[in-house]
Amino acid sequence: MARTATIVRETSESKVELSLNLDGTGKTDIDTSVPFYNHMMTALGKHSLIDLKIKATGDTDIDAHHTVEDIAIVFGEALKQALGDKRGIRRFADATVPLDEALAKAVVDISGRPYCVCTGEPEGFEYCMIGGRFTGSLVRHVMESIAMHAGICLHLHVISGRDPHHIAEAEFKALARALRFAIEPDPRVDGIPSTKGAL
Repeated sequence: MARTATIVRETSESKVELSLNLDGTGKTDIDTSVPFYNHMMTALGKHSLIDLKIKATGDTDIDAHHTVEDIAIVFGEALKQALGDKRGIRRFADATVPLDEALAKAVVDISGRPYCVCTGEPEGFEYCMIGGRFTGSLVRHVMESIAMHAGICLHLHVISGRDPHHIAEAEFKALARALRFAIEPDPRVDGIPSTKGAL
């Protein structure tokens, strides 16, 4: 069965059209209307090997927040939908990813129980403006929104970093690599990888 999903979400603040294929090659077509977020979601698709297409518009004349958040919500919902009952997946994975002086680690559990812990971002990172419209605080908000709407447990830790662009990109790439392995079919797993029999 194909592990794919297509979701359209439209509110008074944004319109998001998103489709993904968990068993892709990392092919992306991203237009979020927020340039730095395009870069981050392209990296997320590329390094998770999830084929990802996003077309979004919103009230970015007010702030990028609404559009960025709604895309993260839809990505999480699509991830959950495409995973189905999670039969045969590896479930747990972690990845540590460097980007020059920055280093980030992501640990995920495709658990069905949403939780997100983000630590280690340097003081003041949340106030940094990256690429003109994207604030550092949005990184954590994106991660929380994905985790909550996908029903996954995510621990994300910034180990080191100085440049806000590098820190954010290392975080997105660490999540991508952890997701790649957690959602991957494991040929040794028969059924759902939980002692409860459900995730």
